[in-house]
Amino acid sequence: MPARPITNLLELSPDFVRDPYPVYARLRAEAPVHHVRAPDGKELWLVVGHDACRAAFTDPRLSRDWRKSGDIGQIINTEQDQPALAHMLYADPPDHTRLRRLVAREFTPRRIDALAPRVQEITDELLDVMLAGEERRADLIASFAFPLPMTVICELLGVPELDRDAFGRWSNEMVSPTGPEAEASAYQEVVTYIVDLIAAKRASPGEDLLSAMIHAVDAGGDRLSPDELIGMSVLLLVAGHETTANLIGNGMRALFTHPDQLAALRADFGLLDNAIEEMLRYDGPVETCTDRLALTDVEMGGVTIPAGSTVLIALADADRDPQRFKNPDRFDILRDTRGHIAFGHGLHHCLGAPLARMEGRIAVRTLLERCPGLRADADEAELPWIPGLLIRGVRTLPVRW
Repeated sequence: MPARPITNLLELSPDFVRDPYPVYARLRAEAPVHHVRAPDGKELWLVVGHDACRAAFTDPRLSRDWRKSGDIGQIINTEQDQPALAHMLYADPPDHTRLRRLVAREFTPRRIDALAPRVQEITDELLDVMLAGEERRADLIASFAFPLPMTVICELLGVPELDRDAFGRWSNEMVSPTGPEAEASAYQEVVTYIVDLIAAKRASPGEDLLSAMIHAVDAGGDRLSPDELIGMSVLLLVAGHETTANLIGNGMRALFTHPDQLAALRADFGLLDNAIEEMLRYDGPVETCTDRLALTDVEMGGVTIPAGSTVLIALADADRDPQRFKNPDRFDILRDTRGHIAFGHGLHHCLGAPLARMEGRIAVRTLLERCPGLRADADEAELPWIPGLLIRGVRTLPVRW
C-alpha cells in the first residue's frame, strides 16, 4: 500500500486548536489512523473513532514506557532517566501493575468520599473571595476552576500553601510547554523541590498522601523506589488538578452556550451526576492520551504505523463518534453517556477519576446555587485556548453575575 501523505491539522482548519471536532470527524470518515503534523509542528500518528481508540488503548504493541523502550527526547524536552517520569503513566505491565497497586489504596471510594467536606469548604472559600468583587465580574479559571483542584491535590499531597503557585507554573509548563528550555527547567525545578519535600516528610511524617507513599509497603514487602516516589508525586500533582480544572471550565462553557441545558440543571440538581458525565463526553479535559510508542510496525485499520513512531489516541473524537453516541455534537445532560472514554480505557484508566468527578459535582452545583445569574462575559470565539493536543481547555473564562 502506498504511503499516505502527512496531514497538516492546521491546514485542514486554522481554527483547529479552538474546535478540533470537525477535523477529527473528517479524518474518522476516511480511516481510523492518520499520519499528521500537529499544531506544534511534530509528526505523529493519530487514532480516531470510538472502536479504534478503545482497541489502541489495550494494544500491547503501543507502549507507554518511553524511558526503557524509546527516546524520551522524541516527546519531552528532558533527560532519558528523568525521575519525574518514573511513574505508572509511563510504564507497561508488570511495572505499571506494581506501581498502581502501591498507590491505589489511597484512592478508594471511601477515602474519596471522606474528602468531600473539605472540598466543599475550599469551594465556598474561593467563591466567597470571587463574589466579594464589587464589579460582579471575574475570570472563572483563575478565581475558581484552577485553584480549587490545585488546593485539593496540594493538601492531599502535603504541599505547603506558600509553594503552590510554583507547582502551578511547573505543571502548566509540563503539559503545555512554552518552549524547550522552559519545559526542561520545569522538570528540573519540580524534581529539586520534590526531593526536598520527601526528605522533610521522612523526617516528620504527616497524614498526607506523600507521607503515606513514602511508608507504603505491600504484602510482599515491595515499596516505591526514590525515583518512583518523585515520579508518582509529580504525576499526582499534574494529573490531580489539570483535568479537574478543565472539566469545570469546559463544563461551564458548555452550560453557558446551551441555556436550555443550564436551565434544566438549575431546575433539578438530580441531573448533576449525568451532567458531569456529559461534560466529560462532550468536551472533556483531555483531548488525546499521553504519547505512546509503537514497539513494532503496527497495522491498524489498513494503515501501518512504523516502529518507533509516536502515537496519540484521540479521546475527544472517540466521544463524538456517531457510531457510539446519537447526535454526538449535541450537548444533552439527559443522554446515556455510558461508554465515554474521557478518563481513558483499560489498564491506564485514570486512578483519580472518582476524585475529579466529586470535585466537579461540588464545583458546578455550588457555582449554580450561589451565582444564580452567572453567565459568560466574553465571546466564545475570543477565548484563549491552551495550545497542544493533550489538555483541552481555555486559559481564561470571563464571567459576570
